[in-house]
Amino acid sequence: METINKIFKQTDLLLGLGMLLVVAMLILPLPEFILDFGLVVAIATSVVIMLTAVNVKEPLHFSVFPSLLVVTTLFRLALSVAATKLILGTGEAGHVIQTFGEFVLGGNFVVGFVSFLILMIVQFIVITNGATRVSEVVARFTLDAMPGKQMAIDADLASGLIDEAEARRRRKAVKGEADFYGSMDGASKFVKGDAIASILIITINILGGFALGFMRGEGDPMAILSTYALLSVGEGLVSQIPALLISTASGLLVTRNGQETGMAGTMFGQLLGQPRVLATAGVSMGAFAFVPGFPTIIFLLIGGFLFGLSKLATKNPGMADEMSGIEPEAAAASAQEAPMPTGPEAVLPLVAVDAIEFEIGYSLTKLADVRVGGDLADRVAATRRQIALELGYVMPSVRIRDNAALRPNEYLIKIRGETVAQAICFPNEFLAIDSGAVIQPIAGEPTKEPVFGLPAIWIEENLREAAERAGYTVVEPAAMMTTHLGEIVKSCSAELLSRQEVTSLLETTKSQNPAVIQELEPAGLGVGDVQKVLQHLLRERIPIRDMVTILETMADFAGRVKEMEQMGELVRAAIARTITRQFADEGGKLACITLEPRLEQTMQEAVQHTAGGVMLSLDPSLGQRVASDIQTSLDEAAARGLQPVVLCSTQVRLPLRKHLDRSGNIVPVIAYNEVAASADVEFVSQITLAGDEFSAAVA
Repeated sequence: METINKIFKQTDLLLGLGMLLVVAMLILPLPEFILDFGLVVAIATSVVIMLTAVNVKEPLHFSVFPSLLVVTTLFRLALSVAATKLILGTGEAGHVIQTFGEFVLGGNFVVGFVSFLILMIVQFIVITNGATRVSEVVARFTLDAMPGKQMAIDADLASGLIDEAEARRRRKAVKGEADFYGSMDGASKFVKGDAIASILIITINILGGFALGFMRGEGDPMAILSTYALLSVGEGLVSQIPALLISTASGLLVTRNGQETGMAGTMFGQLLGQPRVLATAGVSMGAFAFVPGFPTIIFLLIGGFLFGLSKLATKNPGMADEMSGIEPEAAAASAQEAPMPTGPEAVLPLVAVDAIEFEIGYSLTKLADVRVGGDLADRVAATRRQIALELGYVMPSVRIRDNAALRPNEYLIKIRGETVAQAICFPNEFLAIDSGAVIQPIAGEPTKEPVFGLPAIWIEENLREAAERAGYTVVEPAAMMTTHLGEIVKSCSAELLSRQEVTSLLETTKSQNPAVIQELEPAGLGVGDVQKVLQHLLRERIPIRDMVTILETMADFAGRVKEMEQMGELVRAAIARTITRQFADEGGKLACITLEPRLEQTMQEAVQHTAGGVMLSLDPSLGQRVASDIQTSLDEAAARGLQPVVLCSTQVRLPLRKHLDRSGNIVPVIAYNEVAASADVEFVSQITLAGDEFSAAVA
């Protein structure tokens, strides 16, 4: 048994040796015993292939068929060449061909030749041409449908219907289906070539054998012709019967469509599913029995059989579904047997909340329907990838669903079940955004761009080029929706980062850097602590891709720092290059708004430590003026094409950022130690403290 297992483990090597032997058969003469053995193997192989093609549940379960067809075709041609050598060289062709010619053909080569021609016509004109044409059509439609199937998989993945593993399995199945039908399209040409080669080989055998036999003086011309024609036709039939079986199997495989059981079960199940058709056919056959000259008994037997089969199918309506592999009654019975849940489990699905939901009105459903060219799901998937690259944060799956309660062109974005954004979108128009570079206004429906609130207009598709020439930034409706979604997710990323996702990030880091993970638990840091630090970074859109540096910094300060807010500030200093790159322009220049030293000193003295973290307790008028002056500096810098940050000391950074958030100022605030040493810093303005305010602060 162990020896057999070892042999089967070397199947690739055995197949390679077998192909070398087949090539050798084309060159070297074969003894009659070896030829007989090869012919029997060819017949047995064709029978196995035929039965396998009939019984597989779907074509991909026999995906090796195209390669097998090439191997068997080459093997049969090698046997035909070997048989030709024996026939022309010795006038013998082994027991299989000899017996086939004498017993099956009755010793009459004319009958055999006519049978061979009919067989070739059936195979070449009917089966082979049909299978080849079907292979071409199926391959073309399969390849054309491949992008749509891929988009459907991405849509299911983006909407949360399937996970990543199931998506990979489906993509692999789609690729395997396309590869299979593409291979079948090419492999079917081998069957046609095999049929043509068989006609040429039998012609050469007859003519060559007759010429050689006459030259060797083996008898009168008719005896020579009879001998060689009988052997040639016998060889042709012996080789073409396996070819016919394999070409039929090829046709069966490429014409399978949506069958979930073997072909026979599906075929009989579907025929028995129409009992009235069977009854009508039975009555028709019975009527033919009374036509003078027709075999009455045969027609009555067949008609009675069909009529009885229809009665059997009528009395057992589930038999057809059972043969087809469908069990509706069993499913209905199990549904009836399973009691409806009445306890808490009955409402548990109703309280589940999706992390991100995209609800759309019915007019926008076309943007999500891949069957009509909608690419919303693809764009959502691209947004997930972009956020992962920018922030190192894996955005949760987005549930896309239609909501009849919304206006036709309205959509909502929900975070953990609560609406955080809504807007209007017209699926058949384009959004032209005025970013300040418009040369000439064009006609359209005025609106506001939902992401940044910029003035915009909705325009028809035929005005797109004109709007771009006029200086507008034109975006498609699906692009506008996914851009809006991306900005919402970035602003809510800290809220969306759950402990389960943090655990996944830690597992990924552990697979590459196990040492840094092993330090966390002895240092007294759990998943919740890591989550708080990562959320601290994500609130200000600081990337968390460098998990190793983040975790190492946490482990270094774990014994001295217990407040995760303070730990987050220490982590920010450790990833200074990342923060600098985040806010620097394309040339690497960091535009900064600074604070006057007196103002910064005043703020340091106003910092208070509360249960909710550090806070800035300034005089209300002073706090309002600081926020107003920073906003004015931001507007002036924006007019010059700059996007500055507020630069201050480490002690002031976090409380100042919280103060500005409460005031509605959206501006990054960074500390001196968060600026990389290689950064090119440009100071654009300074926020000062007036004399009376300084006196009041000192007092």
